[in-house]
Amino acid sequence: MLELRVLVDNNTLIDRYFHGEPGVAYHLQDGSTNILFDCGYSDAFIRNSEKMGIHLLDLDFVVLSHGHLDHTWGLYHLIKLYTEARMEKVDCDNPILVAHPSAFLTRTVGDIPEIGSLISEDKLSCHFNMRLERDPLWLTDNLVFLGEVERTNGFEAMVPIGRIIRDGVEEDDHVIDDSALVYTSPEGLVIVTGCSHAGICNIIDYAKKVCGDDRVVDIIGGFHLTGSSYEQLQGTLEYMKELQPGTVHAAHCTDLNSKIMLSRVVDLREVGVGLRLAYE
Repeated sequence: MLELRVLVDNNTLIDRYFHGEPGVAYHLQDGSTNILFDCGYSDAFIRNSEKMGIHLLDLDFVVLSHGHLDHTWGLYHLIKLYTEARMEKVDCDNPILVAHPSAFLTRTVGDIPEIGSLISEDKLSCHFNMRLERDPLWLTDNLVFLGEVERTNGFEAMVPIGRIIRDGVEEDDHVIDDSALVYTSPEGLVIVTGCSHAGICNIIDYAKKVCGDDRVVDIIGGFHLTGSSYEQLQGTLEYMKELQPGTVHAAHCTDLNSKIMLSRVVDLREVGVGLRLAYE
């Protein structure tokens, strides 16, 4: 059984007194395995998890969907949490950090010198056991990190976001490190995304390929549909109408117009900090 709790999202739910911010952090528990998926932008995910009774010192994995600041800058606060616990002789696990090999490269946009991780791969390796993977990596018998997502359609992931420095060379950033988690339930796939820079439809297609299952129970996370082009939005709507997933929890980087349009073709549900989802 998988339990997912939203620790950070752009929105909070009514009468749930948590902190929201434009970022993503989810806590997933598959049996006895505890996973933090993204870290948001600040320490909000830590403050929220404490109020929810979720113990981040028990993590087995920290998984990063990609390297942007709204998903990685909370790493600084997570390292502080673990370092201070060790100083106080508090029991804590040594989690494995899972990400794409390009997740920690320097990224720029306009005159902003860094929109990627503030902590280098070398520094992170002092605090985590690193697993940087392009290929799918199974974290449990039922939960897989997709690695580098195949991009096969012609309406998503067409426009770069700023620039990235790779091997000393600056180039357009198509965020090839963008990935997702997939849970294989008896009823079908549960797909958990960060921002879907790879394209939400590309991610779903790749998840079906990796897991060998065409059934989709739920999709939760950012769909990268804020201010999207007409071609991208229409392509996504047509894809979702044909796919007919059980439910859809579009969050983070999915704007109001996109949610309204999605609600016409799928069973769209609200997302906010504190949301709990469970799957067999």
